[in-house]
Amino acid sequence: MRSRRRWCGASTGWKWIWAASERPSWWCLADGNKSGKPSRPTGRDKGGQAGKGCRMKKLHKGFTTALVFLFWTSIAAADCAVTDMAGRTVAFQSPPRRIVCLAPGTLRLIVYLQAQDLVVGVEGIEKTGAAGRPYGMAHPSLADLPLIGPGGPTSINAKPDLEPVLAVKPDVLFVTYMDKALADEVQRLSGIPVVVLSYGRFASFDDEILESLRVAGTVLGREERVEFLHRFVEGLREDIRRRSADIPESQKPRAYVGGIGYKGAYGIESTELHYVPFLWNHVSHAAASVKSRLGSHLFLDREQLLALDPDVIFIDGGGLRLVEEDARKHPEFYTRLKAYQKRRIYRLFPFNAYATNVESALVDTVAVGTVLYPERYADVNLRRKADEIYTAFVGRSVYAEMEALYGPLGGAVELGIR
Repeated sequence: MRSRRRWCGASTGWKWIWAASERPSWWCLADGNKSGKPSRPTGRDKGGQAGKGCRMKKLHKGFTTALVFLFWTSIAAADCAVTDMAGRTVAFQSPPRRIVCLAPGTLRLIVYLQAQDLVVGVEGIEKTGAAGRPYGMAHPSLADLPLIGPGGPTSINAKPDLEPVLAVKPDVLFVTYMDKALADEVQRLSGIPVVVLSYGRFASFDDEILESLRVAGTVLGREERVEFLHRFVEGLREDIRRRSADIPESQKPRAYVGGIGYKGAYGIESTELHYVPFLWNHVSHAAASVKSRLGSHLFLDREQLLALDPDVIFIDGGGLRLVEEDARKHPEFYTRLKAYQKRRIYRLFPFNAYATNVESALVDTVAVGTVLYPERYADVNLRRKADEIYTAFVGRSVYAEMEALYGPLGGAVELGIR
């Protein structure tokens, strides 16, 4: 992961704290400054052109002086700053004691950092049931916190109603899927530091998730927790990749995953091309050659899926009910699929539920391996491995609750066709 630096100040001077040895582009590091020390804003670069980033355009001497004075005065009120996932430098008082989380997946990341006790308000979507979201299932008391807004897909890059947010008096506001300009506006209107996080490509498993954990962990002083999660994920990734790395392409089944959520629940036509359970297990995605207009997410039509005719189909738990209902209405479609004829349709836990369930994506990755390469996973007890992953991320295993909702992980799906 790329490193994220923050600086912290005291009356005796400034000191810089970093999470890793590399030096990223951060704070007021001028284009020509290679020393690694922060530079005060400058008006023009060596070529006489207006400076970029932290450098202010020099309108006239008096106005520039006033701006610089106001800038350093505002920074003095805080004692730390961090570069968020929108590339913004956000100053804040460390450590924050009260935080709120807005937009899809933000609260999940805070739970991963074991900082849920700092949360002082939640969105309405967190109060309507936590089915399919392990972070909420593991910490049901979060639903009892004051309401700070409705949340949901409509909250993506949308200006929040600040009245309920301000009512809970947060020190920092964390948000995902918000662009730089809007984040700056919300921070200006609220007077609260706004830290933008990211899941990368929407409804996918992207490395930006781990980078967001590093940003939030820096703000909250949870750097050790971030490093634990990083090591855990990398260790699991290496173990899974190793198990199937030497399998010849000719022996790998062509697989498909349907029912993937995308701003809501969908049926078998909804799939994810950048699907970690397939990528880590070196599985050939049957729809890999199909172009998508939604990044890595893809909606197929029935004829396309019939033409692809995958050897194995996995159904995401978030769309399983819709697939079963559709199979009862249109059995003629499903019975034409090779995977149905050979009884090779299997269930997984929801990959997306208000953004990506990282821990469930990892659990699903192990499950896919046990289904496709049972001899390579002979030493793995899927239930125990799922318990380990859930506990590592959300503090306790929620496997039993997930199984009650979606059925046994990796189990066969009958579809109920008669």
